[in-house]
Amino acid sequence: MKKRKFVCLLAAMSLFGSMLTGCGGNGGKETAASPEASTEASPSASADESGFVGLEDRTPVTLKIFMKDITEDIEFTDPVAEKIKELTGVTLEIEHAVGGDEQAIPLMIASGDYPDMIFAKGDTGLLVDAGALIPLNDFIEEKGANTKALYGDMIQRLKYSEADPNIYTMGTYGVHTAAWKTDGVMQIQHAVLKDQGYPEIKTIAQYEEAIKAYKDKYPQINGQDTIGLTLMGSDWRWLITVGNVASAASGIPDDGEWAIDDNAQTAIYKYLAPGVKDYMKWLNHMNDIGLLDPESFTQQEDVYFAKLASGRVLGTATPEWGTGESKKALVAAGMEERTTAPLAVTVSEEFKPAVTKDYGFSGGHGIGICSSSPNQEKAFEFLDWMCSEEAQILINWGLEGENYTYDANGKRQLTPEMAAARISDKDFTKKTGVTKYVYPFPQQGNGGIDSTGNRFTLDNKETIIEQMTATEKETLKAYGKELWTDFFPTPEELGVSKHGQAWQFNIPSDGNLQVFNQKSQDYIQQAVTQAILGKPADFDAAWDTILAKLDEIGVQDANAEMTKLTQEKIRFWGN
Repeated sequence: MKKRKFVCLLAAMSLFGSMLTGCGGNGGKETAASPEASTEASPSASADESGFVGLEDRTPVTLKIFMKDITEDIEFTDPVAEKIKELTGVTLEIEHAVGGDEQAIPLMIASGDYPDMIFAKGDTGLLVDAGALIPLNDFIEEKGANTKALYGDMIQRLKYSEADPNIYTMGTYGVHTAAWKTDGVMQIQHAVLKDQGYPEIKTIAQYEEAIKAYKDKYPQINGQDTIGLTLMGSDWRWLITVGNVASAASGIPDDGEWAIDDNAQTAIYKYLAPGVKDYMKWLNHMNDIGLLDPESFTQQEDVYFAKLASGRVLGTATPEWGTGESKKALVAAGMEERTTAPLAVTVSEEFKPAVTKDYGFSGGHGIGICSSSPNQEKAFEFLDWMCSEEAQILINWGLEGENYTYDANGKRQLTPEMAAARISDKDFTKKTGVTKYVYPFPQQGNGGIDSTGNRFTLDNKETIIEQMTATEKETLKAYGKELWTDFFPTPEELGVSKHGQAWQFNIPSDGNLQVFNQKSQDYIQQAVTQAILGKPADFDAAWDTILAKLDEIGVQDANAEMTKLTQEKIRFWGN
């Protein structure tokens, strides 16, 4: 009955992506450190001559996997992929939604045509309700030694819900993480900071002042008109370059479209928060005075990336993972000073930026195995192997001798050639396979330590400093800092989230919250964009209209349901 009701729901309405969307690949933004982690080999594993531990049964098989949020084809042919094939017998055929199509998963459900595995992000609940994913509990118990070792006591957080405590997905974000790297709230060119004597920039007003002064002084860069601030607000990236930045600048932790008070255990739709309105009003002002790129809400990604790579954009509001390979292109072109520094800017100094908050392991998003797959056991064995120490080192560091070596003290490090290429070669990951298969597969995280005492990931404190450009080091030295995270409150100051991150909550497909998400998503993006591009004298009235419309489509009921889900999550996790 539930499945039949769900199919009817699909036919009755157009489904959109969940409004709980947060920062995709996490952008290197890690949180507070966890105790040391180690893994153990699966009983079904066997070592090859290189010391890697692969699957005992390496019969060749192709597993199809759909990844919701990738935007281009991923070829499984690089050296790391070849090693994975050798060790497991598995070849991955990676599928994605062309053009970021939000209808891809609903259409799969309607047709019943699924791959072997699927990474659905916020649509996981739709798949569970449709019976499209198998529970992994028995597999984990019987064949999941590596899974148990990687997740440890965090395995509770892989469970779907209090009402349905099955495990349907292998969580995708780092289990053990540390606050060494951040994309900040917004970014600004190093050249701007240096030209103005490295000024203090803590508020959006100070950010505006710095950009305006530089643009006035240098109206052109490399023969092209200087752009003050550009955004990528024409597609789903509106959420990360506009919506998420508004909440971050208002001191709201990254819970997607929600502002959650952990102590009171209450949630509100973040556009009801005063700080979010103030930030959007500031964008309206920036547009009015000509500092906001007029193409911010119409440009396509190739145009956006080209602008960033040209060096003429002074300010951005996008995490590094969302800016293409523009930084590497600038470095390769000899324009290090045109790369950007992450800033702890807020609407006003009363707000504290929470981008370095410790969210813990949320567990909500991950890879599931489809009920229609004839390769369910092999798919699980592969995912369990991906949890192993050998696999985690391979996907993060690549091949020993080719991509990395160990020094006399046993410290793992990229070879000099690889370290240089990682900074300047925009195709580094595609060519080498290094870090290519970390996301969205199970991850130890940058706080995890392997049996040799080394960090699992490339992004640990030492390598982050080593991989900085000379310009980054110069800027940090001018401010008396060692890492970009030193500009921000410490995770200890911000406290540990009791509920994880709300954008990873599994939302019932037939509840009020799902309906609200469907009705509000396009409305918010369109209405807020229009308010930003309108006349400053009309902004307050436009915002009042937005709030009235949200009331009309059920924001108060949605607040109540999200509050209930938050309370259930805290209770279920034992916090």
